[in-house]
Formats: sequence, C-alpha cells, structure tokens
Amino acid sequence: MKKKLAHIVAETSTTKRKPSSRTIHAVMRALARAVGDLAAPAVEKISQESRDDPFEVLVATMLSAQTRDAVTATASERLFRIARTPESLAKLTEKEIVRLIYPVSFYRAKARHLKATSREIVERHGGRVPRDMAELLALPGVGRKTANLVLILSFKSRRNICVDTHVHRIANRLGWVTTRTPAETEEALYRTIAKRWWPVINRYLVAWGQNVCRPVYPRCDRCVVRAYCRRVGLKR
Repeated sequence: MKKKLAHIVAETSTTKRKPSSRTIHAVMRALARAVGDLAAPAVEKISQESRDDPFEVLVATMLSAQTRDAVTATASERLFRIARTPESLAKLTEKEIVRLIYPVSFYRAKARHLKATSREIVERHGGRVPRDMAELLALPGVGRKTANLVLILSFKSRRNICVDTHVHRIANRLGWVTTRTPAETEEALYRTIAKRWWPVINRYLVAWGQNVCRPVYPRCDRCVVRAYCRRVGLKR
C-alpha cells in the first residue's frame, strides 16, 4: 500500500504529466468519504427535498449562479411557497418574482429569465422541463452548468459533467486540466476522468470547494487529497 501511494504522490509532483486514472480514482474515493460529513450544496438539498423535481432543480440552479448557498436556499423557499410549477411562476409579474428572490445576485435579470423560461416550458414543452441538452440551453437564462445539473439530478444522466466555479478552480488546482473557462474545463474533464465519476464530480468538488479548497486561503492542512494535489496557482 505504501509503495502504491508513493507512486501516486510521485506522479502528482510531476507537473508536465497528466494524472493517471489511478490518481483520479484515489482523489474521488477520498472525497466521497470526506464530503459525507459536510453540508450538501443548496441545489442538491432542494433536489432531495423535492424528490428531484426537474422544475424546482432548474429554478434553484438558475438562482444559485454567483449566489451564496444560504441565500439560494431562502430565496428558493420563498419562491416555491408561491409558485412551484411553470404555470404558476409564469403568471407572476417580474416585480413579484424580484420581491420573492431578492437578494440573490442579478435578481432583476434572474426574475426576467425565470418568467420567460416558465412561459416557454408551458407553451413549447407542455409544462414539462425538457430532458434534452439543446432544448434546455434554448431556455432563457439557462447555461451549460444549469442544463447539466438538471440532467444529472432530475433525469439521472450519467453522460454529463456539471462544472461551476468550484469544479473549474479545483480541477485546475489539482493539475487535472489546464483551462481558462468552465466550458473548457467541462470539455477537458470528459477526456480526463472515468465516466463513473461524471455525475458526482460536481457534488464532491462543490462541497470541498465551499469548505476546504477555498479560492483564497484554502485549508490545505485539512485537505484529505493534499498528497495528490499539484497546488497549481497557489503561492503558499
């Protein structure tokens, strides 16, 4: 076991080489155990509470963009008390939606997108959230992160990877990818990690990024995957 670990650690210290599947497997197994003691991301909680309802997952993910989890959770709760379906949300005015979702980031733009998306789901999709990537991306305010998370959580897709800022940052910090944007990271991860990890990488890295592998002053001394991390971009 010690020889195996030494081999993996030696590999991670070589910045010119991409990590092997064995290294990635070790990291993901370690994170799977560690995140069990951490609070689940807000959208994951909402998904569990709503029994993976596609519309609630879609709305919560749209609200979560550049917004702290606590704010996302309370805004989603207020909104869902009034409107839990595309039909009921489409009937609200933008001002009413703003009042319910404030203070999420970009609340005016999100209110506009939520109303327009709800209307399109009713008028073009029979009141059901589409389960096709292209159709999801055609909805106002829906990007790849949101579409991927809806497909993974609500439709149990095993063919998608959801990349947000945490996944983008940590994948680069670990040395798994060398990318500039979340979209580039998503594309690179499809080539880098085994399919078994695609549906869960967002859950693991978001929870780890919120609590340990923070953007500034990461808690490396508490990190269970420190031995495998190349610490790319860290100056200390």
